[in-house]
Amino acid sequence: MIRLFRVFIPASVVALLLSEILLVLACYWVASFFTLGQDPHFYLFTEGNYWKILFITGCIILGLYFQDLYSDLRILSHVLLVQQVCLAVGAALLLMAGFGYLDTNLLLARWLTVVGSLFAIIVLPLWRIFYWKYVIVALRSERVLMLGNSSILGEVISHLLDRPHFGYNILGYLSEEAPCDFPIPCLGHIKDLRHVCDEYKPTRIVVGMAERRNRLPVQELLEIRFNGVVIEDAADTYEMTTRRVCSRKIQPSQLIFTSELGPRTSAVAVKNFYSFLFGAVGLVVFFPIMLLTAIAVKFSSKGPIFYGQRRVGLNGHIFTVYKFRSMYVDAEARTGAVWAKKNDPRITPVGHWLRRLRLDELPQFWNVLRGDMALVGPRPERPEFVEILAHRIPYYRQRHAVKPGITGWAQINHKYGDTELDAMIKLEYDLYYIKHVAAALDFYIIFHTIKVALLGSGAQ
Repeated sequence: MIRLFRVFIPASVVALLLSEILLVLACYWVASFFTLGQDPHFYLFTEGNYWKILFITGCIILGLYFQDLYSDLRILSHVLLVQQVCLAVGAALLLMAGFGYLDTNLLLARWLTVVGSLFAIIVLPLWRIFYWKYVIVALRSERVLMLGNSSILGEVISHLLDRPHFGYNILGYLSEEAPCDFPIPCLGHIKDLRHVCDEYKPTRIVVGMAERRNRLPVQELLEIRFNGVVIEDAADTYEMTTRRVCSRKIQPSQLIFTSELGPRTSAVAVKNFYSFLFGAVGLVVFFPIMLLTAIAVKFSSKGPIFYGQRRVGLNGHIFTVYKFRSMYVDAEARTGAVWAKKNDPRITPVGHWLRRLRLDELPQFWNVLRGDMALVGPRPERPEFVEILAHRIPYYRQRHAVKPGITGWAQINHKYGDTELDAMIKLEYDLYYIKHVAAALDFYIIFHTIKVALLGSGAQ
């Protein structure tokens, strides 16, 4: 695992991304030898056309990214994979053609473009299939032994088995008492730790015991650790692989004495600065879209254009968040405050598209300018829900340690949230964000938010 932007990313994903960038560049480079009537070096470098190949390569890689081909490397269908690559290449060609209408000098040579794109359509799927079958296996260098029977450990095991590209080769587990129903082999009892390590040679041990008091083999683990084996708590593995904090395993002392928990004062100061800057720029840049949205809301249903609602912000401060109205007037007159849900009948036809494209959130740039919100942070919740959830979910009020945001870590990682379980999962993502808050993580979230908005996926 490689840590980039305060997030752990599998080395296999980084390697695949870099290799595909080189492959696409190579496709157009090779095509230049077959299609150009002159020296390719002269055309690309002397005449300065190399940037066009870089541009079309970047567009193709972005097209693959927008289809989640770097989030989940599993190949469910070879036909679907070819279709996705064709879509990415086609979108890149359309974008370049659009620039060509503005100035023909911006176009890459016609036959170079055609042949290079055909090479890419052939090479990329073949490379993906080869990578999944052979390279992923070679990169699974971590030999992992699980220790314990806890439910958290079971979740970690299921998550890793479903994602072989994470690089963890799970050997099996040692049970505390009777073997449980984990989908991996039971290699014995915890008392067999030393014997199992000598036989299977793990490089990492994940400890997830349901009860550690007087049961944790401290001396054996200490000796194994000094022999170079990495030993980590299941909660840490859970956080690294799921990208959210395991709220069920947090102890108050961990939050009080940890030196890693954010938000750091310097990070918050920088965050406030660029949030204000982006808030001002956002209002100016998106003003034409906001104007069209306002007209659509006004003529689609009776009622005001904007909708103000009380939300809980930094340190529990109540403020009014502004949105374009996406529901019918008096939608909650009978029901009171209730969570929005998928296919909610209270949402207008225009409101459905506003929510799907996140256009209803644009007025919140004003909240950012006022200082009530930041560009990135936990989504602000209504006071009625906060009171309920704070009594039912531990550490729920700790999500108010930072300003709420227009977008957030939970919004790009979790979909519709209309249950208490969804609220708990989102809290785990929010706690991860608060723990790792930094400008790098914020820009990572903003980049992914663009995909969420364009594809109409993500949370409400």
